[in-house]
Amino acid sequence: MSVLAAFDWSFIWEQRSELAHGLVKTLEVSAIGIAGAFAIGVALGAARAHRIPVVSQLAAVYVEVIRNTPILVQIFLLFYGLPQLTPYLRFEPFTTAWLAVMIWGGAFNTENYRAGFGAVPYRYREASLALGFTPLRTFFSVTLPIGSRIALPSSINTYISVLKNTALMTAIGFPELTNVARSIAAVTFRDAEMIVVIAIVYLAVVWSLSIVIRFVERRLALPEEA
Repeated sequence: MSVLAAFDWSFIWEQRSELAHGLVKTLEVSAIGIAGAFAIGVALGAARAHRIPVVSQLAAVYVEVIRNTPILVQIFLLFYGLPQLTPYLRFEPFTTAWLAVMIWGGAFNTENYRAGFGAVPYRYREASLALGFTPLRTFFSVTLPIGSRIALPSSINTYISVLKNTALMTAIGFPELTNVARSIAAVTFRDAEMIVVIAIVYLAVVWSLSIVIRFVERRLALPEEA
C-alpha cells in the first residue's frame, strides 16, 4: 500500500505536454520506418522469390547481416560509425532513428514477402501468362496482391517490433517517448511514475495498432481463410 500511496498520478498529468511530444516523435519514426520496411520488403522479397541475378544475392547478404546483428549496434553504426568514414554520412538523430528501424524492419519484411510470394500457387501465374499478361503485369496483378495477403500476419509482427524498437533511440539522444520520460525522471526522481507511463503508453499504442492491422487482415483474407 505504501508504494501505491507514493505513486503520484497527478505528476504524470503535469508532464503530459512533454510526454505527448515524445509520443509524437515515436509515432513519426514508426510511421516512416513501417512504410520503408514495407517498400523494402516488397522489392527485395520479390527479387529473392524470383531469384533475380545479383539483386537476389545482395538481398540475401543484407538480410543475414541485419537479422543476425543487434539493432542497437546498427543504430550506433549509423550514428557514430558512418561519420568516421565521411562527413557526408553524418545523420541527425531523427534521420538515424527512422533509417535504423526501416533497415531493420526491411530485412525481416524481405523474408516475410519472399515467403508470401513463393507461396502463391503457380497455376495463378500460369493462367495470367496464358491470358497474355507480361511477367511484370502478372506480378502486380496476381503475385503482389495474393502474396501480400499471405505475408500480412508475419509482417504485422515486424511492424509492431519496429514501433517498439524506437525506444532504443534514447541511446543516441533522440527525444522519443522513452528518452523524454528518462529526462523527466532524472530531474524529478519520479522513476516509478515514468516507467509505468512508458509501459502503459506503449501497450496502448501497440494494442491499437494490432486492432487496426488485424481488421485489415480480416478484410484482405483469402477466400479459403475467411
